[in-house]
Amino acid sequence: MSGVMNETYSIKELADEFGVTPRTLRHYEDQGLISPERQGQNRIYHGADRVRLAWILRGKRVGFSLQEIGAMLDLYDVGDGRETQRAVTVERCRERIHALEAQRDDINATIDELQEFCELIANLKRDKKSGTWVRRDTGEPLGTYAPRKTA
Repeated sequence: MSGVMNETYSIKELADEFGVTPRTLRHYEDQGLISPERQGQNRIYHGADRVRLAWILRGKRVGFSLQEIGAMLDLYDVGDGRETQRAVTVERCRERIHALEAQRDDINATIDELQEFCELIANLKRDKKSGTWVRRDTGEPLGTYAPRKTA
């Protein structure tokens, strides 16, 4: 790992390696998330910038905001061997998991309701005598439909 930490990278090299644009890297720099060395107009990225970029991109992929990512990255330098950073990151990840699970449950409930609604609509026919819509399977008028209760 020490070899990687001693290497330097141009903005193009780092952007190409991580599949982002140079503009994205400049944005992360503007946000204070990475701090490349400047040699004139050129940015020189070091191994620490590369590691931070990997953290940033992983955090974004799992739904953290740049502000949340920055707060976790800032804990790197508190001087406790990264224990605080690790503990806070685990806590934030678990919170994110719980939020995503709740979203998944909501999405599944919505899908179930839509499937039920599609089946209801597909199963309707017009009653020849009354001209009202009724269910094909039961002959019940549409007005008697009540959505299924969810837990």
